[in-house]
Amino acid sequence: MLYANIIINISHEAVDRPFTYVIPDSMLEQIHPGTRVMVPFGNGNKDKMGYVLSITPNPQVPIARLKEISSVVLEQDATDSKLIELAAFIKDQYGSTMINALKTVLPTKKAYKPKKKVETTETDKQGDIEIHLNEAQQSIVDDFTSEYDSGKRGTYLIHGITGSGKTEVYIELIRHVVAEGKQAIVLIPEIGLTYQTRMRFARYFGDRVSIMNSTLAAGERYDHCERAKRGEIDVIIGPRSALFTPFSNVGLIVIDEEHEGTYKSENMPRYHAREVAEKLASMHGASLILGSATPSVDSYYRAMEGEIKLYSMTERALGSELPSVEIIDLREELKSGNKSIFSGRLSELMADRFNKGEQVMLFLNRRGYAGFVSCRACGEVLKCPHCDVSLSEHKRMGRMICHYCGYETPIPKICPKCGSKAIAGFRAGTEQIEAEVNRLFPEAKTLRMDADTTRRKGDYDKILGSFKKHEADVLIGTQMIVKGHDFPDVTLVGIIAADLSLYSNDYRANERTFQLLTQAAGRAGRGGKAGEVVIQTYQPDQYSIVKAASQDYTGFYEEEILYRDIAGYPPVQDILAVLIAGKDEDRAYLLSEQLVNIAKINGGYARIIGPAKAGIGKVNDVYRFVFYVKSKDKKELIAIKDAMEGYLDKEKTDVNVWFDFNPMNPY
Repeated sequence: MLYANIIINISHEAVDRPFTYVIPDSMLEQIHPGTRVMVPFGNGNKDKMGYVLSITPNPQVPIARLKEISSVVLEQDATDSKLIELAAFIKDQYGSTMINALKTVLPTKKAYKPKKKVETTETDKQGDIEIHLNEAQQSIVDDFTSEYDSGKRGTYLIHGITGSGKTEVYIELIRHVVAEGKQAIVLIPEIGLTYQTRMRFARYFGDRVSIMNSTLAAGERYDHCERAKRGEIDVIIGPRSALFTPFSNVGLIVIDEEHEGTYKSENMPRYHAREVAEKLASMHGASLILGSATPSVDSYYRAMEGEIKLYSMTERALGSELPSVEIIDLREELKSGNKSIFSGRLSELMADRFNKGEQVMLFLNRRGYAGFVSCRACGEVLKCPHCDVSLSEHKRMGRMICHYCGYETPIPKICPKCGSKAIAGFRAGTEQIEAEVNRLFPEAKTLRMDADTTRRKGDYDKILGSFKKHEADVLIGTQMIVKGHDFPDVTLVGIIAADLSLYSNDYRANERTFQLLTQAAGRAGRGGKAGEVVIQTYQPDQYSIVKAASQDYTGFYEEEILYRDIAGYPPVQDILAVLIAGKDEDRAYLLSEQLVNIAKINGGYARIIGPAKAGIGKVNDVYRFVFYVKSKDKKELIAIKDAMEGYLDKEKTDVNVWFDFNPMNPY
């Protein structure tokens, strides 16, 4: 006999807990996660509609108390059913309560007053600007549409260099799918890109395209979802949450800049939009397009293994040349007496651009920065001898710590390699860079784009719009300025400190560095004028930097995948991170040891690292411990996760436990 766990009301606020019902033998073949059913509910046993969340042979309540499902609703609500089925997938794959998974995928149902309809432009109303594709673009469109029309569905990776015209390819593929009465979802990595992306798509789809992001009020978000259900929208654009738009007949999902870490949720459930999108596509009989100038090593590995199809675009769409790139050795600058943030060469090129009335972008590579310590004289960086990642500086403790295995060592006062006293953490920020520009070039107008200058709604568009109108000569910023922006007058990009992301305490540091440097370099020379890039670094021979300078993704991948294979990191092996947090330090650590033992019993050939104190070992008087489980078989890790969840369900402990597959950052 099988039993169904059923949620009675799926409105977001009312989601509470599932109730268990007996599945009659006559309904066994009809019922699966997402199925709508009628069940007796409450003291009066009046039939109410519910959704099946999961099926189990072992109910958590006495069988004698259980009621039977009354009937299966024949006319299924395809949108809600699919989203609930997707929630069940997220719960099983990533470790979460079903309630949290449901709250992730279902729109909030709140009362709202519809706003007066915003007037659309003629372009919005009609749609258009024929797209003129070059040979490489047309080849991809022809091959994909041929496979699509023949009934083939799959996952495709478009590897196109910066400026190669990936967006135009997306639009053509979506137009083909929409013409068949289907819908498309376009995911982008940053909220700041939604407006400009919508404008590009509105030229071709008019007011049948809309955006979905976290800046929308709950009522607005619900309104978008209802419009999608009614078939009033063909294309939805937004960050990862747009994936859960309740379309009834999805034909294509596009994930632009698929390598970006923002596609991984940092809250429970810690799902990756790329993996969930592949599941959603299979549920709808749709195809999935992944696109990037710098694909994730994970996706490119799958392409090399033959799991997904690879398309390549190696030339810029408008015929412009890739910028020339110079690598500046900051060790030599120090030897020559230059202690400025800018190398002599970068200062020289900036002066030249200002004289010509051209624009400059200065990128501070702070992504993943975790307080590493390096020697300015020889470039040596302190690394963990056990995990091959940089050690993090904890100044108050006077210690260098590995956030993977817990290894510690005192902060050195001299470089262990060359004996120099010029060893310290990097401290430069965007404000310091702006001050140095103003000091050296007082006539230059500057704009700064970072977390401090983009706090309010609309700040992104205001800063970028001002720079595009040439109201400033220099745009200074962190990673947000290198995400797909197109400024024709930018002919020089200066990368201030390539080393910052290179030595974050993460096995993905090389990959992230290559991606950021390549994306940053791609902002130069996108108009008719030639572009130049200056990369400043203490490690001029490091392969991530060398390959980024030549925009050689294949060369970078070949070196990086060797490192991942030897070290046992994704995508060659998968990692499950288990974070344990509790107010009682001893009880939290004891539970972490118990969970490690469960992992060992259920792990087969899995390798376990830890437990150890988390990188931040105590937050608000809550003690945190972490351990990692590595395996070549993700199913083995899921089985280990399931065994630990089963143990936690029985123990009912007040110590919190979170699971994270292939975490984007160490704990």
